[in-house]
Amino acid sequence: MPKMIKLLAGAAALFSATVAIASENAGKNTAKSDPPFLARDVAIFDTPWALAFLNGTEMLVTEKGGLVWLVDSQGHKQPVEGVPEVVHDGQLGLLDIAPAPDFAQSGLVYLSYVAPTSKGGSLALARAALTRTDGKAALENLKVIWRDGAMPGGGQPGGVIAFAPDGRHLFLTVGDRMRPRRAQDLSTPQGSIVKLTLDGAPAKGNPFENNVEARPEIWSYGHRNPYGLAFAPNGALWAHEMGPRGGDELNLIKAGSNYGWPLVSNGDQYSGAPIPRHSTRPDLAAPSVYWTPVIAPAGLVFYTQARFSGWRGSALIGGLAGMSLSRITFEDNGAAHEAERWDMEARIRDVAVDSSGYVWVIEDDSEGRLRRLEPK
Repeated sequence: MPKMIKLLAGAAALFSATVAIASENAGKNTAKSDPPFLARDVAIFDTPWALAFLNGTEMLVTEKGGLVWLVDSQGHKQPVEGVPEVVHDGQLGLLDIAPAPDFAQSGLVYLSYVAPTSKGGSLALARAALTRTDGKAALENLKVIWRDGAMPGGGQPGGVIAFAPDGRHLFLTVGDRMRPRRAQDLSTPQGSIVKLTLDGAPAKGNPFENNVEARPEIWSYGHRNPYGLAFAPNGALWAHEMGPRGGDELNLIKAGSNYGWPLVSNGDQYSGAPIPRHSTRPDLAAPSVYWTPVIAPAGLVFYTQARFSGWRGSALIGGLAGMSLSRITFEDNGAAHEAERWDMEARIRDVAVDSSGYVWVIEDDSEGRLRRLEPK
């Protein structure tokens, strides 16, 4: 093939790939009122934030005010002692919880929360052993293994934990704490996703480990308020984050990439002041899917079971403002689409899947329900 033809063919292929993964606005999609599932109420919690299955029948549920519950699939609740003190104010409090990859052997769990400091509170990641003796459950030998630094700020703490497929590393979302400029400042982890060892140290091979002006744990940056983080079955890491007035995002996360906040957004400032769109800065990573109007995404899980026909490989995302549950499908080239959205009539804070393929959701409310979704 002549050289010029090869160049044109390569350019055409590149253009085709670019078109295929262009950002898709799912904000105007309509939530369906007749979902393909029945929702069964299982238990009630006071402003729950996260749920995580330990095995096929038991899970841990956090409440933002600072409580952890051990819950079985029938809704029986047992308080867990030894929870650290948290700053509970607005968006701040006890956040995520996740069993270690080797939980069956080690009994270790990881939890994120806003810890009290002289400057108001910093995001902390801790590890503890979940023990059960004399009918009581407790977190023992709790140790803080990472902090974002005691920098004053507002809400938007992030705090979602995801373990890498290798079982030897973890990723943690860190919000910008309502200080947008920090998301472009590599000397602070605010507005980033960090990659750590299971002991909380910066992972070897991180993209900025040789930059003396950067925090070595940073994996990606330019994030606003990421409340969803999960690995797809193919090993790709995905995260979603809340935009300002418009522009919620679902992003394919790649090492060293800058996702643009606050330089670009597909939303505007709450004041109405415009923000340059992602299309104006092709050097910054654009979302695969964005929502304008917003759904305020929270919780992210990939469905790998067979109980819900046609869902295998999809991602499920809760909606706070949208009061919804969204199902996202993916193409081989990395493009993503909101295939369906269902009206849940409540703010959905987190989503999980048990070993039998049932989907579980929790509601963001002072009497937030834990609900099991079963196929009709």
